[in-house]
Amino acid sequence: MDTGPKIAQVAALIGDPARANMLSALMDGRTLTASELAYVSGVAPQTASGHLAKLSDAGLLALAKRGRRRYFRLASPHVARVLEGLMVVAQEGPARRDLWRGGETLRHARTCYDHMAGRIAVAIADRLVQQSFILLDEDGGQLTDAGRSFFDEFGFDLRLASKRRVFCRPCLDWSERRPHLAGALGAAILHHALEHDWVEHVRDSRALVVTPAGVRGLATTFGIEGAPSMDGRERQVASLSRGRVAVISG
Repeated sequence: MDTGPKIAQVAALIGDPARANMLSALMDGRTLTASELAYVSGVAPQTASGHLAKLSDAGLLALAKRGRRRYFRLASPHVARVLEGLMVVAQEGPARRDLWRGGETLRHARTCYDHMAGRIAVAIADRLVQQSFILLDEDGGQLTDAGRSFFDEFGFDLRLASKRRVFCRPCLDWSERRPHLAGALGAAILHHALEHDWVEHVRDSRALVVTPAGVRGLATTFGIEGAPSMDGRERQVASLSRGRVAVISG
Protein backbone atom coordinates (compact mmCIF):
# COMPACT_ATOMS: atom_id res chain seq x y z
CA MET A 1 0.00 0.00 0.00
CA ASP A 2 1.35 3.40 -1.01
CA THR A 3 0.90 5.54 2.10
CA GLY A 4 3.19 8.31 0.92
CA PRO A 5 0.45 10.65 -0.35
CA LYS A 6 -1.55 10.27 2.87
CA ILE A 7 1.52 10.99 5.00
CA ALA A 8 2.27 14.04 2.87
CA GLN A 9 -1.31 15.28 3.26
CA VAL A 10 -1.25 15.00 7.06
CA ALA A 11 2.23 16.52 7.26
CA ALA A 12 1.15 19.47 5.13
CA LEU A 13 -1.86 20.09 7.36
CA ILE A 14 0.18 20.01 10.56
CA GLY A 15 2.98 22.01 8.95
CA ASP A 16 0.93 25.19 8.69
CA PRO A 17 1.80 27.40 11.73
CA ALA A 18 -1.80 28.38 12.46
CA ARG A 19 -3.03 24.79 12.29
CA ALA A 20 -0.06 23.60 14.35
CA ASN A 21 -0.97 26.12 17.07
CA MET A 22 -4.57 24.91 17.03
CA LEU A 23 -3.52 21.29 17.44
CA SER A 24 -1.05 22.16 20.18
CA ALA A 25 -3.75 24.02 22.10
CA LEU A 26 -5.80 20.82 22.17
CA MET A 27 -2.96 18.66 23.49
CA ASP A 28 -4.33 18.85 27.01
CA GLY A 29 -7.44 16.90 26.00
CA ARG A 30 -9.80 19.89 26.20
CA THR A 31 -12.50 20.84 23.73
CA LEU A 32 -12.29 24.41 22.45
CA THR A 33 -14.59 26.54 20.32
CA ALA A 34 -13.69 27.82 16.88
CA SER A 35 -13.34 31.33 18.33
CA GLU A 36 -10.91 30.15 21.00
CA LEU A 37 -8.83 28.30 18.43
CA ALA A 38 -8.83 31.35 16.17
CA TYR A 39 -7.42 33.36 19.08
CA VAL A 40 -4.63 30.90 19.96
CA SER A 41 -3.62 30.57 16.31
CA GLY A 42 -3.61 34.33 15.69
CA VAL A 43 -5.90 34.28 12.68
CA ALA A 44 -9.31 35.74 11.87
CA PRO A 45 -12.39 33.61 12.69
CA GLN A 46 -13.19 33.10 9.00
CA THR A 47 -9.65 31.89 8.33
CA ALA A 48 -9.79 29.64 11.38
CA SER A 49 -13.00 28.03 10.10
CA GLY A 50 -11.19 27.03 6.92
CA HIS A 51 -8.30 25.53 8.85
CA LEU A 52 -10.64 23.63 11.19
CA ALA A 53 -12.61 22.22 8.28
CA LYS A 54 -9.42 20.85 6.72
CA LEU A 55 -8.23 19.32 9.99
CA SER A 56 -11.63 17.74 10.60
CA ASP A 57 -11.89 16.35 7.05
CA ALA A 58 -8.47 14.74 7.47
CA GLY A 59 -9.54 13.02 10.69
CA LEU A 60 -7.22 15.02 12.95
CA LEU A 61 -10.02 16.80 14.81
CA ALA A 62 -13.41 15.68 16.07
CA LEU A 63 -16.35 18.11 16.11
CA ALA A 64 -19.19 18.30 18.62
CA LYS A 65 -22.09 20.75 18.36
CA ARG A 66 -23.82 22.15 21.42
CA GLY A 67 -26.55 24.53 20.39
CA ARG A 68 -25.01 27.10 18.10
CA ARG A 69 -21.48 26.49 19.29
CA ARG A 70 -19.00 24.12 17.70
CA TYR A 71 -16.41 22.43 19.89
CA PHE A 72 -13.26 20.77 18.61
CA ARG A 73 -10.93 18.21 20.16
CA LEU A 74 -8.16 15.93 18.93
CA ALA A 75 -9.74 13.00 17.14
CA SER A 76 -7.82 10.30 19.00
CA PRO A 77 -4.79 9.53 21.18
CA HIS A 78 -2.97 8.61 17.96
CA VAL A 79 -3.08 12.25 16.85
CA ALA A 80 -1.73 13.35 20.23
CA ARG A 81 1.08 10.82 19.95
CA VAL A 82 2.09 12.16 16.54
CA LEU A 83 2.11 15.72 17.85
CA GLU A 84 4.15 14.79 20.92
CA GLY A 85 6.68 13.05 18.68
CA LEU A 86 6.95 16.11 16.46
CA MET A 87 7.51 18.29 19.53
CA VAL A 88 10.44 16.07 20.51
CA VAL A 89 11.97 16.26 17.03
CA ALA A 90 11.36 20.02 16.81
CA GLN A 91 13.29 20.61 20.03
CA GLU A 92 16.33 18.57 18.99
CA GLY A 93 19.42 20.15 17.51
CA PRO A 94 23.16 19.41 17.66
CA ALA A 95 24.11 22.94 18.73
CA ARG A 96 21.58 23.26 21.55
CA ARG A 97 22.12 21.78 25.00
CA ASP A 98 19.40 23.06 27.28
CA LEU A 99 16.52 22.74 24.84
CA TRP A 100 13.62 23.48 27.17
CA ARG A 101 12.19 27.00 27.04
CA GLY A 102 8.72 26.41 28.47
CA GLY A 103 9.20 27.43 32.11
CA GLU A 104 9.64 25.30 35.20
CA THR A 105 5.93 25.01 36.01
CA LEU A 106 5.18 23.49 32.62
CA ARG A 107 8.28 21.33 32.77
CA HIS A 108 7.41 19.97 36.21
CA ALA A 109 3.91 18.74 35.38
CA ARG A 110 1.56 19.14 32.43
CA THR A 111 -1.03 17.24 30.49
CA CYS A 112 -0.17 15.28 27.36
CA TYR A 113 -3.64 14.70 25.90
CA ASP A 114 -5.25 12.44 28.55
CA HIS A 115 -2.18 11.56 30.62
CA MET A 116 0.49 13.36 32.61
CA ALA A 117 3.86 14.55 31.35
CA GLY A 118 6.86 16.37 32.80
CA ARG A 119 9.24 15.58 35.63
CA ILE A 120 6.56 14.13 37.90
CA ALA A 121 5.26 11.79 35.22
CA VAL A 122 8.76 10.60 34.33
CA ALA A 123 9.50 10.02 38.04
CA ILE A 124 6.29 8.00 38.41
CA ALA A 125 7.22 5.83 35.43
CA ASP A 126 10.73 5.31 36.81
CA ARG A 127 9.41 4.27 40.21
CA LEU A 128 6.88 1.81 38.80
CA VAL A 129 9.59 0.18 36.69
CA GLN A 130 12.07 0.09 39.60
CA GLN A 131 9.49 -1.61 41.81
CA SER A 132 8.67 -4.11 39.03
CA PHE A 133 5.06 -2.95 39.02
CA ILE A 134 5.22 -2.54 35.25
CA LEU A 135 7.42 -4.08 32.59
CA LEU A 136 8.20 -1.43 30.01
CA ASP A 137 9.94 -1.59 26.65
CA GLU A 138 10.01 0.64 23.58
CA ASP A 139 6.73 -0.67 22.22
CA GLY A 140 4.51 -1.06 25.26
CA GLY A 141 4.11 -1.90 28.92
CA GLN A 142 2.62 -4.70 30.97
CA LEU A 143 1.22 -4.51 34.49
CA THR A 144 2.59 -7.24 36.78
CA ASP A 145 0.60 -8.99 39.51
CA ALA A 146 2.46 -6.89 42.08
CA GLY A 147 1.58 -3.79 40.09
CA ARG A 148 -2.10 -4.65 39.96
CA SER A 149 -2.08 -5.15 43.72
CA PHE A 150 -0.34 -1.81 44.14
CA PHE A 151 -2.92 0.10 42.10
CA ASP A 152 -5.78 -1.71 43.81
CA GLU A 153 -4.36 -0.88 47.24
CA PHE A 154 -4.17 2.85 46.48
CA GLY A 155 -7.56 2.99 44.80
CA PHE A 156 -6.61 3.66 41.19
CA ASP A 157 -9.47 2.97 38.80
CA LEU A 158 -8.08 0.82 36.00
CA ARG A 159 -11.52 0.32 34.46
CA LEU A 160 -10.63 3.17 32.11
CA ALA A 161 -8.84 0.52 30.09
CA SER A 162 -10.50 -0.49 26.84
CA LYS A 163 -9.92 -3.59 24.75
CA ARG A 164 -9.62 -1.30 21.74
CA ARG A 165 -6.98 0.87 23.39
CA VAL A 166 -3.35 0.22 24.33
CA PHE A 167 -3.24 -0.44 28.06
CA CYS A 168 0.21 1.00 28.69
CA ARG A 169 2.99 2.38 26.53
CA PRO A 170 5.98 4.68 26.94
CA CYS A 171 5.61 8.22 25.59
CA LEU A 172 8.86 10.13 25.13
CA ASP A 173 8.65 13.28 27.23
CA TRP A 174 9.68 16.25 25.11
CA SER A 175 11.13 18.27 28.00
CA GLU A 176 12.82 15.44 29.90
CA ARG A 177 13.83 13.24 26.92
CA ARG A 178 12.76 10.16 28.89
CA PRO A 179 9.48 8.22 28.86
CA HIS A 180 6.37 8.87 30.87
CA LEU A 181 3.33 6.59 30.77
CA ALA A 182 0.57 6.87 28.18
CA GLY A 183 -2.31 4.62 27.28
CA ALA A 184 -5.11 3.61 29.62
CA LEU A 185 -2.75 3.30 32.61
CA GLY A 186 -1.37 6.81 32.11
CA ALA A 187 -4.91 8.15 31.82
CA ALA A 188 -5.90 6.37 35.04
CA ILE A 189 -2.99 7.97 36.93
CA LEU A 190 -3.93 11.47 35.75
CA HIS A 191 -7.61 10.81 36.52
CA HIS A 192 -6.67 9.72 40.06
CA ALA A 193 -4.49 12.79 40.57
CA LEU A 194 -7.28 15.14 39.48
CA GLU A 195 -10.01 13.31 41.42
CA HIS A 196 -7.98 13.47 44.63
CA ASP A 197 -6.93 17.11 44.12
CA TRP A 198 -3.26 16.22 43.79
CA VAL A 199 -2.93 18.52 40.78
CA GLU A 200 -4.93 21.36 39.28
CA HIS A 201 -5.03 22.80 35.78
CA VAL A 202 -3.51 26.20 35.10
CA ARG A 203 -5.94 28.27 33.08
CA ASP A 204 -5.19 28.50 29.35
CA SER A 205 -2.19 26.19 29.71
CA ARG A 206 -1.23 22.53 29.66
CA ALA A 207 0.55 23.08 32.97
CA LEU A 208 -0.53 21.33 36.15
CA VAL A 209 0.30 22.63 39.60
CA VAL A 210 0.70 20.38 42.62
CA THR A 211 -1.45 21.00 45.69
CA PRO A 212 -0.38 20.26 49.28
CA ALA A 213 -2.53 17.13 49.06
CA GLY A 214 -0.59 16.22 45.94
CA VAL A 215 2.76 16.61 47.68
CA ARG A 216 1.60 14.17 50.35
CA GLY A 217 -0.08 11.83 47.89
CA LEU A 218 2.86 11.60 45.51
CA ALA A 219 5.25 10.99 48.39
CA THR A 220 3.08 8.36 50.06
CA THR A 221 2.06 6.55 46.88
CA PHE A 222 5.11 6.78 44.65
CA GLY A 223 7.84 8.01 46.98
CA ILE A 224 8.59 11.08 44.87
CA GLU A 225 8.76 14.81 45.62
CA GLY A 226 5.79 16.64 44.19
CA ALA A 227 6.49 20.35 44.74
CA PRO A 228 8.41 22.21 42.01
CA SER A 229 10.73 25.15 42.28
CA MET A 230 9.43 28.19 40.39
CA ASP A 231 10.60 31.66 39.56
CA GLY A 232 8.72 34.75 40.72
CA ARG A 233 6.44 35.01 37.69
CA GLU A 234 5.53 31.33 37.85
CA ARG A 235 4.73 31.61 41.55
CA GLN A 236 2.25 34.36 40.73
CA VAL A 237 0.60 32.27 37.99
CA ALA A 238 0.42 29.21 40.22
CA SER A 239 -1.10 31.18 43.08
CA LEU A 240 -4.13 31.88 40.87
CA SER A 241 -5.02 28.20 40.99
CA ARG A 242 -7.37 28.55 43.98
CA GLY A 243 -4.50 29.42 46.33
CA ARG A 244 -3.73 25.82 47.20
CA VAL A 245 -0.51 25.19 45.32
CA ALA A 246 2.49 23.76 47.10
CA VAL A 247 5.61 25.85 46.47
CA ILE A 248 9.16 25.35 47.66
CA SER A 249 12.05 27.74 47.24
CA GLY A 250 14.28 27.11 44.26
